[in-house]
Amino acid sequence: MSDDESTLAEEQIAAVAPETLKERIDSGEGVFILDARSEGDFEEWHIDGENVEIVNFPYFHLIDEIPGDLHEQLPDDRRITVLCAKGGSSELVAENLEAEGYDVEHLEQGMKGWARIYDYSELDVDADATVAQYRRPSSGCLAYLVVSEGEAAVIDPLRAFTTEYMQDARTLGADLTYALDTHIHADHISGLRDLATETNATPVLPEAAADRGVEYDVDYETVTDGETLAVGDVEIEVIHTPGHTTGMTAYKVGDVLFTGDGLFTESVARPDLEDPEAAKDAARTLYESLQEKVLSLPNETVVAPAHFSDAATPNDDGTYTAELGDLKGRMDALSMDEEEFVEFIVADMPPQPGNYEEIIATNLGQESPDDERAFELELGPNNCAASEEALTN
Repeated sequence: MSDDESTLAEEQIAAVAPETLKERIDSGEGVFILDARSEGDFEEWHIDGENVEIVNFPYFHLIDEIPGDLHEQLPDDRRITVLCAKGGSSELVAENLEAEGYDVEHLEQGMKGWARIYDYSELDVDADATVAQYRRPSSGCLAYLVVSEGEAAVIDPLRAFTTEYMQDARTLGADLTYALDTHIHADHISGLRDLATETNATPVLPEAAADRGVEYDVDYETVTDGETLAVGDVEIEVIHTPGHTTGMTAYKVGDVLFTGDGLFTESVARPDLEDPEAAKDAARTLYESLQEKVLSLPNETVVAPAHFSDAATPNDDGTYTAELGDLKGRMDALSMDEEEFVEFIVADMPPQPGNYEEIIATNLGQESPDDERAFELELGPNNCAASEEALTN
């Protein structure tokens, strides 16, 4: 290496991988972040945590110099992690900060890199199978792998992580036999068709979900309430729980209930994404589904949802599950009468997920974005739950 090359290498701003930053946050280490995206992008979604201190200061204010009012907000005795959307702008900002004497690094690939983090944990459940939960911290999306006697099924897979499901099934000595969606998702691109193409897995949709106008370019099967699918030594029970959508369906394996977007550990489903004009009717349907199909199950049933939000409290191992009896005891919405439930749910629904109409069209098979476009469509929070305000006591 020449002297010039050596000097250049020494002068490069330190970069931190998204996985490393998350490890610091998970370990409880104090983290200070300067988010250089626009105020709108920051408000929509950003890195959060009890030990995370974060300041938003848009990049276009930082091009030439560091403003005095930002200096007042920055620590001079801590490392500062600068981030942007894709990583380029944050490196330039970090260079300016370093020139001012700050201890600084920038996040590799920015929030786009953060969105590629995908955690895997096996659940402690009463089932003759290995059941693993996948967590995407950037959006709160959850998916599941069920493995028994050399066979495996993926529930609510994301297209962006198709390879992970295949590798993990292989590591556990299983072949993927099924890929199931609980409904037509509005927040992420489904991996059903990609898994069908890459493996021998059979894509499975609830019949009522397919009735929304699915136009897949691969063969798929549909299931209805009361049917079962065999995976090794276990059966996946099909429980139709409409409300969030007409096709919303839960799947049960042993004591685990994969509730999709019907019931979360901190909230219940929003009823307006399929037909905003029919939100009240959908809320009534949701109430009936919860009361008759879900809350009638044993209190020891483990609720394993398809999403978690900032309001959700993780288990000690980082997973997001809860026993049904626990949810009954602390979630106000589950003890309301029908009229109170309906009025409460439709009164304060959060903003609709970004790009949700195009995501739904893609998951119906009506649009075909390439991998890069599909990934960009689903960046940001999921917003598939009703407002968490006053849902739990």
